[in-house]
Amino acid sequence: MTTTSLYQRLGGEQGIALLVDDIVEAHMQNPTVQARYLPALDDPEHLEELKGHLRDFLSAGSGGPAEYRGKNMLEAHRGMNVGEAEYMAVMDDILGVLDRHGVDPQTRQEMLGIVYSLKEEILHV
Repeated sequence: MTTTSLYQRLGGEQGIALLVDDIVEAHMQNPTVQARYLPALDDPEHLEELKGHLRDFLSAGSGGPAEYRGKNMLEAHRGMNVGEAEYMAVMDDILGVLDRHGVDPQTRQEMLGIVYSLKEEILHV
């Protein structure tokens, strides 16, 4: 068992920023969820806001210094009618990015646990 925080194992602020960039790109390439993400390309300000919220969310949730000021998961996903296939596609994208970045198995497992713990707040609200 490691005493290094999840935030540190994700690479701190820089590591999380790289992960977020690659996760959003993976979502844009994934046919199951890309329709939800591609419109952000037409609004660079919104895209950066989205990435900023994701960076802060990951930082705050992993023991980092950022404070997440975005909507909670219920509010953020209300009315989106996210289905199981989309949820699983997002999880797969996240795990794929973690693998490509060489994130160790324990850290990947912790991230999977965090994402899975949010499932009921994201699906069909």
